[in-house]
Amino acid sequence: MNTIIFDMDGTVLDTLEDLTASVNHVLSAFGMPARTKEEYRRFFGNGIRYALECAVPKGTSGDVIDRMIPLFREHYDEHCLDSTGPYDGILELMGSLKDRGYRMAIVSNKIDSAVKELNRRFFSAYVDAAIGESSGIRRKPAPDTVFKAMEKLGSSKEECIYVGDSEVDYQTAINAGIPSISVLWGFRDREFLEKIGAKVFANTPGELLDIIIDMDLNGSEGVLKLVDFDRQWLGAN
Repeated sequence: MNTIIFDMDGTVLDTLEDLTASVNHVLSAFGMPARTKEEYRRFFGNGIRYALECAVPKGTSGDVIDRMIPLFREHYDEHCLDSTGPYDGILELMGSLKDRGYRMAIVSNKIDSAVKELNRRFFSAYVDAAIGESSGIRRKPAPDTVFKAMEKLGSSKEECIYVGDSEVDYQTAINAGIPSISVLWGFRDREFLEKIGAKVFANTPGELLDIIIDMDLNGSEGVLKLVDFDRQWLGAN
């Protein structure tokens, strides 16, 4: 295994503060009550429309949400870097992976232009492919962005590991037919991730590096010993 494909929000970038501020700005503009950051932690992971559907009062029409989305994008474009930055230890992790010869990509349900700009700003020294939502590429958990990243990096499924923080990421990896690692510093907690079937967890970027190296050196058997990995799912790779 020589290719690591990362999710963006909640995995390599801590975006929750700025996302919270922008959605609450939209809710206020429409006369709706604000939500807390902890509520948004559960809402994000499947795109802005889903997050807005969770945030608005019950019974809000789809037409209203359609009108909210451009206002969110306008505000978020202006404020997306107010508090956003890499999680502690992520740049060191990427540096260590690059030194060991790993190829890296980022895939996200954010709009493709934003994903590429954030990658350019924070991760361009390490990450060679950044893929977001665009015409003709289905959103995660469809595997399209993962396959596009593989194509750009010249990697096969057998060479890849997917790293994410949510149920969307776990399902994306299954749909792509590659093993995944769930990080616990992002938008979901371990209890939730275990309920949806995740088996491999990293508490810190340093622990994530150790797991990746173990998977690379020892293959599936090393992971099985380390984390009681699901044999049937790993066999899908």
